[in-house]
Amino acid sequence: MLVAPCIRSNRIPFISGVDAFWLLSTLILSFLLPAVHLAHSVARRPVPLLSIFECSRSTDELPQPLGAGAVDRIPVYFPVSRQPVRSLLYPFPSYESDISQASSASTSTFVTALAFNAIVFGAQIGIFTLLRPQFKAIYEPRTYVGSKHVKPLTPKPKSIAVNTKNARSFGYSLLWPVALINADFREIIKYNGLDAYFFVRFLRMMLKVFVPIWILSWAILLPVTSVNTGDPTKVADDGLVRFTFGNVNPGDQSRYWAHLVCVWVFTLYILYIIRGEMSHFLITRQQHLIDKKHSQSVQAKTILVTGIPQRYLTQRALYALFNDLPGGVQKIWINRNLKELPDIYDRRMDACNKLEKAEVTLMRTAIKLKQAEAKAAKKGKTASKDSEADTTSLVPKESRPTHKTGFLGLFGAKVDTIDWCREEIATCNKLLDEGRAEISTSEQSTDGEFSLLSDNDLRGGAVDENGNPIPRVKKAETWKDVDGDGEADVLNVKGVVVDGVKDAVGGVKNAGGKVVHGAVGGVKGVASNIKGALGKGPAGEDKYPALNSAFITFNKQIAAHIAVQSLAHHLPYTMTSRYIEVAPSDVIHSNLNLNPYEQKIRLAISYAATAGLILLWAFPVAFVGAVSNIYNVCAEASWLAWICDLPKVVVGVISGILPPVLLAVLMMLLPIILRLLARFEGIPKYTGLELSLMTRFFLFQVLHSFLIVTLSSGIIASLEELLNNPTSIPSILAQNLPQASTFFLTYIVLQGLSATAGGFLQIVRLIVYYVKLILLGSTPRSIYGIRYNPGSVAWGTLFPSITLLTVISLAYSMISPIINGLAVLAFFLFFQLYKYLFLWVLEQDQRRDTGGLFFPKAIQHVFVGLYLQQICLAALFFLARNASDKATSVPEGALMIVLIVVTAGFHAILNHSYHPLIVALPLSLKDRIGTGVSVEETKKDVDEVDEGASKDRKSGEMVRKTVNTPAEMEAGIQEERREGAVQIDRSVNTSEDVQKRDKAIADEKEDMEQNEVEEYGFSHPATSRPQRTIWIPHFTTEDLPDPDAPEKAEQDKKATDEETVDLIATLKGMSVKEAQACRDAGVDAREEGAKMDGKGKIVVSAPPPGYSGL
Repeated sequence: MLVAPCIRSNRIPFISGVDAFWLLSTLILSFLLPAVHLAHSVARRPVPLLSIFECSRSTDELPQPLGAGAVDRIPVYFPVSRQPVRSLLYPFPSYESDISQASSASTSTFVTALAFNAIVFGAQIGIFTLLRPQFKAIYEPRTYVGSKHVKPLTPKPKSIAVNTKNARSFGYSLLWPVALINADFREIIKYNGLDAYFFVRFLRMMLKVFVPIWILSWAILLPVTSVNTGDPTKVADDGLVRFTFGNVNPGDQSRYWAHLVCVWVFTLYILYIIRGEMSHFLITRQQHLIDKKHSQSVQAKTILVTGIPQRYLTQRALYALFNDLPGGVQKIWINRNLKELPDIYDRRMDACNKLEKAEVTLMRTAIKLKQAEAKAAKKGKTASKDSEADTTSLVPKESRPTHKTGFLGLFGAKVDTIDWCREEIATCNKLLDEGRAEISTSEQSTDGEFSLLSDNDLRGGAVDENGNPIPRVKKAETWKDVDGDGEADVLNVKGVVVDGVKDAVGGVKNAGGKVVHGAVGGVKGVASNIKGALGKGPAGEDKYPALNSAFITFNKQIAAHIAVQSLAHHLPYTMTSRYIEVAPSDVIHSNLNLNPYEQKIRLAISYAATAGLILLWAFPVAFVGAVSNIYNVCAEASWLAWICDLPKVVVGVISGILPPVLLAVLMMLLPIILRLLARFEGIPKYTGLELSLMTRFFLFQVLHSFLIVTLSSGIIASLEELLNNPTSIPSILAQNLPQASTFFLTYIVLQGLSATAGGFLQIVRLIVYYVKLILLGSTPRSIYGIRYNPGSVAWGTLFPSITLLTVISLAYSMISPIINGLAVLAFFLFFQLYKYLFLWVLEQDQRRDTGGLFFPKAIQHVFVGLYLQQICLAALFFLARNASDKATSVPEGALMIVLIVVTAGFHAILNHSYHPLIVALPLSLKDRIGTGVSVEETKKDVDEVDEGASKDRKSGEMVRKTVNTPAEMEAGIQEERREGAVQIDRSVNTSEDVQKRDKAIADEKEDMEQNEVEEYGFSHPATSRPQRTIWIPHFTTEDLPDPDAPEKAEQDKKATDEETVDLIATLKGMSVKEAQACRDAGVDAREEGAKMDGKGKIVVSAPPPGYSGL
């Protein structure tokens, strides 16, 4: 809420007028919307629903909280507690608000939820313990996937033989909780980068915050609010009420001083922790930027500049503008309007995919036909062993793959798929080559020097280039009555009367400085010169004109950081949007040609649409709630009574199954819509989209899942009293607003137990993995993608889901201290869960790693929680009344206002001091680029980082400590893969050969990615990338081992079945012939890196050959 919507230029603004407006609007609207949500709560009286669990829309990635690739948890209501039991599968908090539940939550519902979630937690962890050693592809893929392999979570000791399975080995696998707790979370930097590291560190930070708060609040505040005070009637009805702020009797409100002292102490402690974490973030990020490997990468030395004037859209102009920076310019990519070329590139990619599937289908068809032929012959007539057998003789024409070329493959002419794809790819190759030739011609450097300033650049000033005042120029007269005859006489350019128009026109000079005679001659001369100028202009008449943006790569990293912080142009909004740390795969090419003014307008429209979406989201959710209670709807709306007359099964489906499905769809669509709004804003980087989405999604969650629930539940709980006794509104609200805390206690329990256990178990991912291998693993490329891409997370939706827990816990830490202990439990389990996921399961794309830029935004979310806590507590102090209806806690309220001012002041100072250093690299580190930055540590733990690094007393120079500890971060880590420091141990279920194969695949993939960046840089794929190589599997006479199954000795044996040997002898030349036929048609194809056996099974042994479009 208090963060900028996205990363802009070379900075991340922390707080602005727009952000303050968002906070104020949120608070105001939270008071205006309870009426709408009151209707929502009345409509959504939960009824027993069928248990419907989460359905993942995409299983390539670990499902994100309502982001691309997942559907949110679908609530399941139980008639007794009315407590929503969400998905038990993944640890992502949901954000559905339910005011009726918040207002009606009680001790019984909390105890029921606690018991139920504890049982679910234990069951899922038990199943995970049994399945983890058996399914490495799901639970420990990073032991063999990726360029850096991690050791197994519970490696077997050397005394136990490889692949031995007995009671002793099983006993070691049961020790995974101990191994996980002892695992160093700082190792995440090696395997998943700084974004993942700082996410896990944020969870650890919350543990550091809440552990002392938990201990002190339970020791001080619980007795203060429960001993010898409170309404016995309310305590009897709801035991948890005795521990809330509102349980203090009107005559005992001097006890509120304990709350005041605690909130001051806790706030100062949190601010101290935040400052230390920001210092650690800053030093670690700077260390990452100057790391030897990163500082030499293209990403570190490249900037993206948008809003470039037409005059500067040439290689020479941009070179002249930026080449004076240290090291100079290495290369410039000017973006162009490619028109039809991207569509042609996509056509070719689709044809490549279709051709690979068709080739594999053809080979499997040949296997089936030969097997059928062998069976028909009853082994009396064996197949020909000629390896040079023609493909058409193996698969008749009528059995070859075909498809229709019309809409969705349902209409149009029926064609042979392989022949059509080869022709389509060849055609696209030709069209792309022609377009690239046009671009190459237009990018030829122009002759002559380029002047940064033109004659028109400083026009309109009061002084000339020498600083002298510019005299007013008297306008020349061309018509004047000189001879006094009453008629105007014609003057030439010198003011002399001339005879005839011809001589007047003859005074006009052409662009070359020579006098041309006659009107026609003058026009012709000037027009000729203009034509020549256009032919040499930056855009001219190019078929693919330049866009107003360019990528500029420097020879030195510091030059890129200087360029992104400098003023590039003397006119407003010209070349002001500049972006550092740009990776080719992170670029959104469709947003590279926005006018600066257009981008500002889009920003306003985008956030206005976001505000409207947040405000109006209650209506579709309320509709879903009404559908779940269809019987009441039929009773209230007679015109809908016919629905209840339908068969009970139909009505049961409408009220039981349809609502959670509709709600799941709504919650799935929300982040997608928010991400589209961020893209409409004009952000040119995918990481920028996630940063913007993080802000928008957090705003939605705070408004819908916290503010409205809290305020509305307090109003609903005290509605009858308010109507009967309007004069006592302040005291009634002060007593009833804290009652929503029980709902949030249940929410924290749900997330801390069931959600984390579901994150460990990943049952949906386990099922979908093998389903995809069976149904979608039709080609070597698809199998490679399934097995060697373990998944990732979307930070724009994951981070806000965790920071929402922070906001809720902070806001209620004083009002209902019970939540502090539950928060410690939840953050501890989330910390262990994500440490496990980022070390042993997930693989984040390092090309889209921001270097931890999501962390400062998360810190701003913590401040939102502090502000809400302090505002709510101040309001409760001011609303407190004694038996005489007089305010009793005004001093406490006034001191809370002081605390709000102190927090805001610290917040402003923190932002002002750290803001310039977050993204840009300071000049003081320019000599350390490629060596790392000195980080002093008082302990081995990297947490205790001293900003004032130690100095040598004699020389005064910075000195480094050992690089053998994880505190040295990237400087020592990046070289481990090449030096063999990372040990590979897959003895649980893989042979040594498979270990070497997987390691080779990972290393080769990383090298291919790096080579692609170096060779093609930031050119659009349609203008630079070659055709993706068609990957055809090669027939083999060996029985292929199953890499996902337990090791078996017989997997290494060759097939002894004579029929299979004869079959493969016939087919083994088919893949070679198909690859050659593709090359003859102008299509690059290879048959290496994958094998197919006589049963049609494919196993991948190398990354995709040739160019694979990484």
